Amino acid sequence: MADAMKTRVRERGPTEHSIYERTLKWMVDWRERAFKRAIVIRSEDVEWEQSRQGRLKFFINRETDDKCIGALRDWNVFLHDIKTHSGAHRHQGGLVIYIVEGVGYTEVDGVKKEWQEGDVLLLPLKPDGCVHKHFNKHPGQSAVWMAWIYSPYMDELGKWTEQKEVSPDFK
Repeated sequence: MADAMKTRVRERGPTEHSIYERTLKWMVDWRERAFKRAIVIRSEDVEWEQSRQGRLKFFINRETDDKCIGALRDWNVFLHDIKTHSGAHRHQGGLVIYIVEGVGYTEVDGVKKEWQEGDVLLLPLKPDGCVHKHFNKHPGQSAVWMAWIYSPYMDELGKWTEQKEVSPDFK
């Protein structure tokens, strides 16, 4: 009787151009970046920038990522130093603001909400967004708050921002 010949067929290797393979690579890269990035982000390592909304210091910003040095990539975390008042803008709300120092207030859809150091301000979720603007009650003294925004949550809400008025400090 003749010996039967067995042939093994090798599985095809991954294709670099496959969406599936690129997705797997992206997930591995994302994970490795998270392990290598900072657990502590020192304030002195992050620069202030003047924007249309005001004077800001971004510790984590998923949308730009160029200056994101933190291990958590799905968050936006930034300080806002309010000299007199911020710009006004509208978005769907849903973020947490902790008042680091100073006394001020925020107008949310024309309603004044007072705050001081140690308070937490929660912008309401609204389908058409809420227009808001932040004020320092004592210009010349510090009024600083820090915002935390969980981006995947905001993505599901249809994240968007519309600038309504520019900060007086923006030149």
